[in-house]
Amino acid sequence: MRTLRLEEKQQIVEDLHGRFAKASLVVLTEYKGLNVAEASDLRRRLRQAGADFKVAKNTLLARAAEGTPVEGVRVEFQGPGAVAIGYADPVAPAKILTQFADEGKKLKIRLAVLDGRRIGPEEVKALAELPSREVLLAQALAAMAAVPASFVRVLAGVPRSLLTVLQAIGETKGAAGAPAAA
Repeated sequence: MRTLRLEEKQQIVEDLHGRFAKASLVVLTEYKGLNVAEASDLRRRLRQAGADFKVAKNTLLARAAEGTPVEGVRVEFQGPGAVAIGYADPVAPAKILTQFADEGKKLKIRLAVLDGRRIGPEEVKALAELPSREVLLAQALAAMAAVPASFVRVLAGVPRSLLTVLQAIGETKGAAGAPAAA
């Protein structure tokens, strides 16, 4: 393994710092024993979900975390670790990492930071069980569309009921006012 020059280290720290600052989810993982093909497969899956998988020295990861929502877990950067960084939808990377770990690949979820809050591996698994962002948005939209539609039906029912009552009154008065047959 070659030694990184100071400029390369600074560039890595700046890149990771920017990623940590934009991230909605950062998952610390242990990847001990993961071969190149498996790591590439994981990177590809995460990239398709709009996330990254980065391996860097722990000192560089800790330095990059300074001044970001990930700063609270700087002491956790120990051992052979890597970070998965999700930007928009935190559910998708959590699903991929949980599935990858469950497939028997040598990946272990240690902890995560979700919107600046530290969560454990169990909470990452719970996050993975949520519907995707698109499904949640569709459900919210359906709920919002249902309320006005129901309101319109109720409002339309008021004149309809009034008309029915007026017709009944008219029929009653018409029958009462009609001359009796001899």
